[in-house]
Amino acid sequence: MGENGVEVGPEPLTFGQVTAVARDGAPISLSGEAVKVMAAARAHIEELSSRPTPVYGVSTGFGALATRHIAPDLRAQLQLNIVRSHAAGSGPEVEREVVRALMLLRLRTLATGRTGVQPVTARTLAALLNAGITPVVHEYGSLGCSGDLAPLAHVAMALIGEGPVRDASGTLMPAAQALAAAGIEPVTLGAKEGLALLNGTDGMLGMLVLAIGDLRRLLTAADVAAAMTVEALLGTDRVFAADLQDLRPHPGQAASAANLRKLLAASEIMESHRGPDCTRVQDAYSLRCSPQVNGAARDTLAHAELVASRELASAVDNPVVLPDGRVESNGNFHGAPVAYVLDFLAIPAADLASMSERRTDRMLDRGRSAGLPAFLADDPGVDSGHMIAQYTQASIVSELKRLAAPASADSIPSSAMQEDHVSMGWNAARQLRRSVDGLAQVIAIEILTAARALDLRRPLRPGPATAAVVAALREHVPGPGPDRHLSPEIALATGLVRDGTLVAAAESVTGPLS
Repeated sequence: MGENGVEVGPEPLTFGQVTAVARDGAPISLSGEAVKVMAAARAHIEELSSRPTPVYGVSTGFGALATRHIAPDLRAQLQLNIVRSHAAGSGPEVEREVVRALMLLRLRTLATGRTGVQPVTARTLAALLNAGITPVVHEYGSLGCSGDLAPLAHVAMALIGEGPVRDASGTLMPAAQALAAAGIEPVTLGAKEGLALLNGTDGMLGMLVLAIGDLRRLLTAADVAAAMTVEALLGTDRVFAADLQDLRPHPGQAASAANLRKLLAASEIMESHRGPDCTRVQDAYSLRCSPQVNGAARDTLAHAELVASRELASAVDNPVVLPDGRVESNGNFHGAPVAYVLDFLAIPAADLASMSERRTDRMLDRGRSAGLPAFLADDPGVDSGHMIAQYTQASIVSELKRLAAPASADSIPSSAMQEDHVSMGWNAARQLRRSVDGLAQVIAIEILTAARALDLRRPLRPGPATAAVVAALREHVPGPGPDRHLSPEIALATGLVRDGTLVAAAESVTGPLS
């Protein structure tokens, strides 16, 4: 497929490809190699299905009912039954980008030829994505083992022309109507296909991939926020020196400190208090230790990227069709590897937000802000300034701390104790999405506050990089003055953090930041 499209084959998808399809609607196609290996595996499944010997998932029931041999005349009904019965989700709809990521990742597993589906089934799933048809998937239903069964079942329902979907415009309608309007024929499922469509970690993996991309941007924004606050509070940048960082050779810490040095370079504000009469010996931990905390978050993210890249290279199904023709049951559907890192990432998300909130609070407290007015108010007492913006941060941070409690530490048995240990990875992914969203808001409030504080340091000027960030923000949010409605300004700043506008402004001076 062309430059802007994604070809899906047996090879792993990249993080960028997943995001392009999930968020940006990039078109997809199946590679010739994918069709070839799927056709070969399907022929083998058809041959096994004709044998009198039971084969799990091909001619038997599922889960705790796997001991029953299903007669040939009931197998088509069996495939429909597993899809319909497993589409038992409840609660609000999950986001379109999550469903699209789930669909794409399931398609890629089908394209490995390890699941035994018909090529037409994979082509139909690809057609749904290209038509912008999004099955309704609910918040609750997945235990993260055997993969994301209920969410994937809701997608499979759309493939057979059943259940609700949203079309490309977001209109809710029956799947049969949406497929007909797009000229897509519903799939008639053959032996094993119902199971192959349901048995994967695709939902939790899709959310992990999306969160990794978001966190990568937010970690750089966190360095920008920290630099602006250090500058606004007349802090010292000596602690960010490379030789000090080298004494503790964590790569994330080194990258964060390097960012801070670039961001604070050539600052009149920093230079104004370097002389012998400066009595500042050391700053509070929330300033001084920001590379250590932001850096640890970067290293945690690097570990999560490693796990996600391995999962993107996986073919998760049960049973699987092996290259030598064996069809074997396995436990690869257990979501623990993905669930653990989803939970792991929620910890630094909460901690970065906590540190950001503490820095913001220092700028608002005239006893600790090195001469700034109380709450950065225009007329303290008449005006409240950013007082309540910090309350909002504190409220979010409290929520993020709760969301950092690991979902994967829980397990509730199911399927008559056959599935007696589960990962809860889907729940971990849902928590992490909320954590990432909250972190973006907290960082945005710090930048909004630090920009106001830097403006109040005039006539001293901030460094060129942080000044560029303030200028980019000022295109959307006015500078200091009497009290205004703050909520829209917080929303605007959050959007500029999320879409990378403020980091890009800094990079227009510094060059690429880590």
